[in-house]
Amino acid sequence: MTTPTPEQRPALLVIGTGLRSYREYLLRSISSQFRIHLFHTAEPSWEKDYIAGWTVLPSTSDGPAMAETARTLHQQQPFDGVLCWDEARIHATSFVAQALGVRNGDPDVIARLRDKGQTRAALAVAGVPQPRSVPVKDEAEALAAAAEVGYPAILKPRGLGASLGVVRVENAQELRRMFPFTRDTRAPEPVALPERPVLVEECVLGEEISIDSVISDGRVTPLFIGRKVLGYPPYAEEVGHYVSADDPLLTDATLLAALQDTHAALGFTDGWTHSEYMLTSTGPQVIEVNGRLGGDLIPYLGLLATGIDPGLTAARAACGLPLELTASQHRTAAIRFFYVAEENTEITSVSFEGAQLPEEVHRTIVVAAPGAVVSPPPKGTAFGRIAAAIAAADSIPRCAAALDAAEAALVITGTVQPSTVAARP
Repeated sequence: MTTPTPEQRPALLVIGTGLRSYREYLLRSISSQFRIHLFHTAEPSWEKDYIAGWTVLPSTSDGPAMAETARTLHQQQPFDGVLCWDEARIHATSFVAQALGVRNGDPDVIARLRDKGQTRAALAVAGVPQPRSVPVKDEAEALAAAAEVGYPAILKPRGLGASLGVVRVENAQELRRMFPFTRDTRAPEPVALPERPVLVEECVLGEEISIDSVISDGRVTPLFIGRKVLGYPPYAEEVGHYVSADDPLLTDATLLAALQDTHAALGFTDGWTHSEYMLTSTGPQVIEVNGRLGGDLIPYLGLLATGIDPGLTAARAACGLPLELTASQHRTAAIRFFYVAEENTEITSVSFEGAQLPEEVHRTIVVAAPGAVVSPPPKGTAFGRIAAAIAAADSIPRCAAALDAAEAALVITGTVQPSTVAARP
């Protein structure tokens, strides 16, 4: 079989990249089989090792404007697909895909995923099991909604990700105290707020999981089950994840049916999704669905656990190419995130020191640079992470032990600043 030359490889338009420590592995894999053209808001730096070309735009959040630029390029040298893994840009990207006539090009479908209120409405019409949910605009409506769904209740922004602004309240007094936290939480990228920007939801109990799936012509194939580790209650901070190649949930008939029904209800037929479910005593219930690859390096854990390459798989799905979904290895991979102990800590240094780490520690990552001012949750939800460690082994307990060793080796130096200093990611 003749190996395609770089010029013969499929052409893929990628919108944005994200942090190098979190997303380089995707670009590296994709570049081995695709010609990548990047849309970015600044001249690429590390990305240049993996891309064939780039276009600097004033914004990668303006879908119609990006579509016009992409259409011009497409006429010169056609793209086979469009891909984005940044939650804040997936809706804008759908306009580009629509303009080029490639897969995942329906802005209405992606808006249905971006807006958790629209997600709830579509699932309710289809009868897909999910927590009761009421969109509200102010505290008075929130109190009325909580009386309807019952306490404890969950407060959740409609248009954010990474559990930003999500909190559990036990009673009306806590709701009054915490409602401003949810209502006023913002993402680094501007998000258009609906008239009723907060959801008050029933608190369903069980184990919360994530599912990274590839979808082709409406058929949903789950690839990686993420077993979440949550911390900092009552906030829903995800402090770690475990992914196992042989997780029994990958073949659980009830969960697979729920996953298929969920995507059918939302109209998502092609691409990659990161879904979250609560495994309750009465069956799985949908928490949310995101039209992109999972964050927190969960797809990378899936690669380590199964050998299935998420970057190549997502790129092939975006281009409508045959998918290669057979696991080549069978183990467990895990990640744990680390935080400072006190709010407004100005970082001097972060490092993993001491005794040699066990061989199960696959990688350590330092996120916070010297001079950064960070806080633990809730002030530093998601963006307060200063470091992470990844482990790979033949079981969850062995991964956990390796992550314990990495945590013991973590050394943080810094100075607590006055509370008037704003936290910076």
